[in-house]
Amino acid sequence: MNTKPILHRDDPAAEPLVGNIKVTRDDWLNLAMDVLISDGVERVKVLNLAERMAVSRSSFYWYFKSRQDLLDALLARWQATNTAGLIAQTRLPAETITGAVCNLFHCVVDPALFDTALDFAVRDWARRSGKVRRMLELSDTQRLEALATMFKRYGYSEIEAETRARVLYYMQLGYDLAQLHEPIDQRLSFVRHYLFVFTGRHPREEEVAAFSDFARSFWEGRNG
Repeated sequence: MNTKPILHRDDPAAEPLVGNIKVTRDDWLNLAMDVLISDGVERVKVLNLAERMAVSRSSFYWYFKSRQDLLDALLARWQATNTAGLIAQTRLPAETITGAVCNLFHCVVDPALFDTALDFAVRDWARRSGKVRRMLELSDTQRLEALATMFKRYGYSEIEAETRARVLYYMQLGYDLAQLHEPIDQRLSFVRHYLFVFTGRHPREEEVAAFSDFARSFWEGRNG
C-alpha cells in the first residue's frame, strides 16, 4: 500500500514530506481545495484528507474547529481569489475600455487571479447548499456590478454598461465550461475580435500585443 502523503503545496521547495510529517493549516486547506475541485464537496471529509496525507485526524483540530470550519475557509478562499481577484482587475487603470478588458482577460490566463476550476466546483456545491447558493448569487452580482462600473467609466450608458457586462461575464463562464483546449495561437488570434465584440470599439495594436505576450509567457512558463 502506498502511504506517501498526497499534498498540494504552493512552495515546491518546501521541506520534503517524509518521516515524521508535520502538516500546516495551508496543507489541509490546499488538499481540501484539490478534493473539492476533483471529487466534489461530499469527499471533503477529515478522515479522507488525513488518509491522503498519511497523518492523524487529530492534527486537523489544531487548525480547524470542525469540518464546517474547513468548508467555510474554502469559501473564503474562493471569494478572495475569484470574486476579489476579478473585481480588482476591473479597477486597474487603462487608457481605453479595450485596455481595461485586456486587464480582465488576465483572469482567464492566471488562476491566481481567477481559478476557473474552483469556481465551477463552488457552482456545483451551490446545487446542494442553500447557503452556498446565496453566496454564489451575491458573488455573481458583485462581479457583474464591477464589470458594469468598468464600462461606465468609459462613457457607456447604464443600460449598455450592464448589458455588455453580462455578455462578457456569461460568455466567459460558458467558454470555460466548454473546455475547448484550443491551441494558444488559435485562441490569441481571436483576442482583437473579442475585444471589438465586447466593447464595440477597435483595440489598439499595443494592447493586443501586450496581452498576447503576457498570455504566451504565462502559458509557456507553466508548460515548461
